Amino acid sequence: MPFTYEDVGATRDGRCPPGFHPLHVRTIIGEGHDVFKTASQAVMTWELHRAVGVTITTEAPQAAPGVDVTVGLGPLIKAPCRIVWTVDEPRRVGWAYGTLEGHPESGEEAFVVDRTGDGTVWLTITAFSRPAKWYARAGGPATRGLQHAYARRCGAVLRRMCAGDEE
Repeated sequence: MPFTYEDVGATRDGRCPPGFHPLHVRTIIGEGHDVFKTASQAVMTWELHRAVGVTITTEAPQAAPGVDVTVGLGPLIKAPCRIVWTVDEPRRVGWAYGTLEGHPESGEEAFVVDRTGDGTVWLTITAFSRPAKWYARAGGPATRGLQHAYARRCGAVLRRMCAGDEE
């Protein structure tokens, strides 16, 4: 099944193709190697997404290029995606998925954990999207607001996961 947009992989460079709405949310998660390791594992194995409250349906135990994933948003919305790229470096770990036919939006979203030189661990969510279904178009700016709220919630949940707090 082909992607529903042309500029596949643009989130790797932080680019937003013309005609799409950008999203960039960066959240401090904590400090140190252990926090980085825990955050990286949670992002790569879908644990973060499940902790946020979405369902993830996939055969793969973790993100890898070419892996198909269906994100469930409540009982009615199923959003098929495919992993476009991954990164696994000593101070940077993450992945991006792109939308497939049937997704309410068209575009790409990346989830990257990085550890800066001072040891601070961050979650950065970068995306570009535009409505693909009538109900996403009808939502207009509210849909984009929900996307930003979801990205902020991912950061808050990951911070609690790395601190050992329950949601």
